[in-house]
This record gives sequence, structure tokens and C-alpha cells, in this order.
Amino acid sequence: MSTLLNFSYFSYNTTMKPVKTIFTCSKCGSQYPKWAGRCSDCGAWGTISETMTETITMTENVKIDKNLLVDFNNFKADSSVVMSTNLTELDRVLGQGIVAGSLILLGGEPGIGKSTLVLQIANQINNVLYASGEESASQIKSRIERLKINKDNIKFLSENNVEKICAFIIELKPQLVIIDSIQTLYSTEAPSESGSVAQVRICTVRLLEVAKKHNVAIIIIGHITKDGQVAGPKSMEHLVDTVLYLESSNNGQYRILRSVKNRFGSTNEIGIFEMTADGLKEITNPSELFLPENQISIAGSALTCVMEGTRPFLIEIQSLVSKTLFGYPLRKAAGFDLNRLQMLIAVLTKRANLPLLNQDVHLNITGGLKVAESGIDLAACLSIISSLYNQPIPRDTLIIGEVGLGGEIRPVSQVDRRIKEAEKLNFKRIIAPQTKNLKSQLDLVMITDINQAIKLLFSQI
Repeated sequence: MSTLLNFSYFSYNTTMKPVKTIFTCSKCGSQYPKWAGRCSDCGAWGTISETMTETITMTENVKIDKNLLVDFNNFKADSSVVMSTNLTELDRVLGQGIVAGSLILLGGEPGIGKSTLVLQIANQINNVLYASGEESASQIKSRIERLKINKDNIKFLSENNVEKICAFIIELKPQLVIIDSIQTLYSTEAPSESGSVAQVRICTVRLLEVAKKHNVAIIIIGHITKDGQVAGPKSMEHLVDTVLYLESSNNGQYRILRSVKNRFGSTNEIGIFEMTADGLKEITNPSELFLPENQISIAGSALTCVMEGTRPFLIEIQSLVSKTLFGYPLRKAAGFDLNRLQMLIAVLTKRANLPLLNQDVHLNITGGLKVAESGIDLAACLSIISSLYNQPIPRDTLIIGEVGLGGEIRPVSQVDRRIKEAEKLNFKRIIAPQTKNLKSQLDLVMITDINQAIKLLFSQI
């Protein structure tokens, strides 16, 4: 008996690989060194089970094939096929269009227009496979007819199993595949339910393999959480090539398409659409959208220009300064960074000796736009001063510049593009920081500090 035990122990050490025991959550895939009744990551009860993993030691012989190595000096890359969507705003965000073999993740709130946007994209592609686990064929057809989409280009598949969807993709070989949505898919490899972290990760990997191997472009629609992020593991955003977010303005009048990741283009571009009965309509000139026509000059209003990637458009900043009724003055901002507003108020109080310590300051970017650019600092400061002293700023004056902590006016990027945009909209005067080789057909006033800007304001600019 003892001899048998010694023989078994010897054969284990010499022929078997070391085995490690871990405990894995079947819902989210989190791993633990010991069993627990409740997963600390996803909060599910009774989902942690024991699994065995084999570890490979460094002493084992691993065979390699040197032919797998790629020498870039002798490598000829195939030119990627780019499919235009004929939507200028979308193509700008994507780069040039949809690249064949790319995996695109489109996120947004329910009812924001994700399904509408992908159908308008499908209308411009010859061969499209639309796979949906949320809506039936009758629902998709009614939306297609309402949007006047060409039905001949689209094949619909009502399926939730990702393996079956991949099989259809390989068989049909479409140019574009639309998945609506990733949270409804499931794989037979994971025992968890659809929408779990493990299922979302596995389904994304399966779609990525098919997209790259068969050179098929795939658009995945994803729901977002309360925090505004795509529901599922963060690794899903690392797997895909492009991550797009479709957002709504504060007043709900238009939609903004942003790119937070793009392997084929810039992430600084945005696309602006308006939701209509016929679908999403492009806003080719956003300056007309954010600037009302025939608006009179009022105190606290200033016009400036922001850059979204390579695209300039004009916006209006409004401020309201009123006497503080309580001991602590209020500072509120809509569409503007509140911390930056407090910093600008401190600069005005310290460097320009303005009495703002007993004044409530409310600042708003009209049109519901959110701006996180320092190039509108000077316009925000002048709008506050204009409201404080009830001194209107002429509507034909554009204000550009960044304000430093010392009260100095710093240059901004792409100021020439901003000035050209002002010239198109018939502005007469531009207030800008001191910049070399800056020319304009308009009356260009260059300043170096905030006190010069205040003097211009009180001299009616």
C-alpha cells in the first residue's frame, strides 16, 4: 500500500503539470483565491464556483515558428476599403467613413436615435445584415418604411446566439453587420445570463474575430449605465476599433455624436444632428444653430468661437450677476466647468479688483452645449463684467482668448480658423490675444491682460 502511494506521488511530480485551484464568478468572471457566497464585484449570490487551471512552467519546451515573424521592410499592407455613409457629420467623426473589417461600438441612452442612425447608414451600403434580439421584424420594417430606407439592401436576422450570428456572417459575407444590441446576445461557452459582464466580453471577442478574419465591418449598439458608460466590462471598449457616443443636448433639440476612441481618425471631431420625423438631419452650419438671428445686444451676453477638432463654430455665453441674499455667494454654470468659473471669478476679484465677493454669478452656454475649452475664458469674463455693470457688448464683436491666473490673456489654438468663421458671419470686430502674424479683414483688437479688456468694454469697444 505504501509502495503504491509513493509511486503515485512520483508520477504526479514528473508527468503532470502543476494545477492551481481558483474560484470564478459565472456572472461577471471575477476570480477569487477562496470560495465566497457573494461576488464582491457584481453583487450576485451563489455564482462563485471552483475551477482548475493548469500553469505552464518555464522548464517546458515550447515550439515556435519563426515564419510567423513579420519584417516590416518586406511587408506590403493592403489598402483598407473605406465605405462612405454619405452623412458628412458621421464621416467626419469616423475619419473618412466605415473601414472594412472594423468593429464599431455605438452607445447612447434609450430613445436617443441609435437604431435610426444605423438604419440611415445601412441605406448607403449595398449588402447589410441586421441582427436584433430586442425588436421583431415587424418593428424594424415599420421603422424602415417611416425613414424611407431601401429594403433591398438589408437582410434581417432575429437571433440572440452569437455563434449562429457569426455563422450567418460567414455564409452571407455582408459588407456591414449591425448588432442591436450587444447586451441581448449570449454565447454557449458561458453559463451566465445575457447582458452579464462575462457574456458581453465573450460575444464581443467572437464578433471581433469574424470582423478581422472575414474583413466585415460590424456596428455594435450598446446600452449605457446611469454613469453614461456603455454597460459591460471596460475591456469591451479596448477590443473594438471605434467607440461612439450619441448624446442629446440639454434642451433635447439636437443630437451630438462624439468619438472617444478611433483607430482610424481623430477623437476630437463631433457630429451634430437634428431629430426629425424622417430621421436624423445633419446640421452643416452649427453656428447658425447656437446663435439666434436678429438678437439685440443685452448685458451679460458675449459671443465667442470654440473648436471641436478642426471645426469652428460660434456660441453665445450669458451671465447673470446679482446681489447675494445669503452670506455665501452662489456660483452656478450650465455647459461650463464650474471649477474653471470659480477660478475666473477669483482672477477678476484679485487682478481687476471687481466686487464679486458679495455677488451671485450664473453662467450659461446657450443651446445646451457643453464646452471644455479654455479659449472661451475671456468671453466668459467679459460676460460677467457686462452683467455686473449692466454694460452690453455689441453683437458684432467676437471675443477669443484664454485667461491666466495673473490676469494675462494667453493665445489659443487655431485662432486663424476662428477668425475666418467670424468673417463668414459678418462680424465687424474681434478681440483676441497678442499673436504674431495674425491678420484679418475685420477690426482686430489684440490685448494682453484682463484690464485692457475691461477698458474696451467701458469704451463701448
